[in-house]
Amino acid sequence: MDFLPTFPTLLAFTAASLLLAATPGPDMTLSISRVLSQGKAPALYVVLGTSLGIVAHTLLVAFGIAALITASPTAFTILKTGGAAYLLWLAIQAIRFGSSLSVKSVEGPRVSPLGNISTGFWVNLLNPKVIIFFMTFLPQFVSAGDPDVTGKLIFLGFFFILVGMPVNAIVVLAADRLSTWLQANRKVLRGIDYTFAGVFSIFAVKILFTQTR
Repeated sequence: MDFLPTFPTLLAFTAASLLLAATPGPDMTLSISRVLSQGKAPALYVVLGTSLGIVAHTLLVAFGIAALITASPTAFTILKTGGAAYLLWLAIQAIRFGSSLSVKSVEGPRVSPLGNISTGFWVNLLNPKVIIFFMTFLPQFVSAGDPDVTGKLIFLGFFFILVGMPVNAIVVLAADRLSTWLQANRKVLRGIDYTFAGVFSIFAVKILFTQTR
């Protein structure tokens, strides 16, 4: 199966995906807020919606990158180099500002399952940070000379969802205790920040050195 990446690549991608799923962000904040205000089922629908948003990002990146490689492999190399610089910038931001998780239980009108899915989808799809991140993150795991780059990018995007959804589901199921515990133990969040920064710095440096060979 040509669309499958090599085992070392898949291992590195899995580690990065797990770290991303465990890092508090807009998606996690939204799902925790929803479970605290409306219950676990609505929050799980939100998770489903954010996952559908990732599907959309994946397809846009996969076909866009394939077109870019066809048009100019040099431009793809520039994108990867810029992506590495962006990952390094994210690492610096994580150290400087840290994870933001401030969740409040706000009672509101009940939202239908489709409404929760739609909310999760649009919050993820229209988040400019997610758009930029997927444009720069996924291409780091493929090469311009790969004949099946589109298939690999689509596989990696769906694999990202497969890795992240169980983590998101656990967060939803343990949201009440987890959010209180995390906000009371800020050192744990800082530990996540430093781990995130370390892993993505390694990715960035490795990619930048690879591009200069």
